[in-house]
Parts: sequence; C-alpha cells; structure tokens
Amino acid sequence: MRLEDVILKPLLTEKLKSLEKDGVYAFVVHKNANKPLIKEAVEKIFKVKVKKVRIINVKPKKRSFLRREGKKAGFKKALVFLEKGEKIQI
Repeated sequence: MRLEDVILKPLLTEKLKSLEKDGVYAFVVHKNANKPLIKEAVEKIFKVKVKKVRIINVKPKKRSFLRREGKKAGFKKALVFLEKGEKIQI
C-alpha cells in the first residue's frame, strides 16, 4: 500500500478542533492501515514528528429510510499525537 493511500481525509469536528492546540489531529484512514504505517504516512506527507498514534474502529450505524433498513458505513479513525511545537496545516 502506498503511503498516499493510507490517509483518506482529515476529520473536522468541534471536539477535535479543540484538541488541535494540544497537537492532536484526527484522520479517516484505510481499513487495512496499522499504527506504524499511519505514523510513517503522516511524517512523510506533512513533514512533522509523530509522538504516538491511536486507532478507533467506528462501527456502522443503522439507518432507515421509507421503511427500508440500511447501514451507514463504518470507518477507521486515527488520532495522531505530534511532538511539542509541531503543527499540521489542514
């Protein structure tokens, strides 16, 4: 897997925006990505030093529309903690 394909998009919510001042950033990542691969991808793409990575598997949610049941797709979320003084421009 290429490093450019590991990070799919950044997650931008109010809760995560408040964590950015502490050097914590969140990304939606490929379902087969692991911690070392995510760390390497962030360091190469954004040219920063990563302290640690935490991964969360977000489960799919049930949705109904006009009496039809369906699922909203789940995804893998990565919280990336940067070294002090490092920032990512998103």
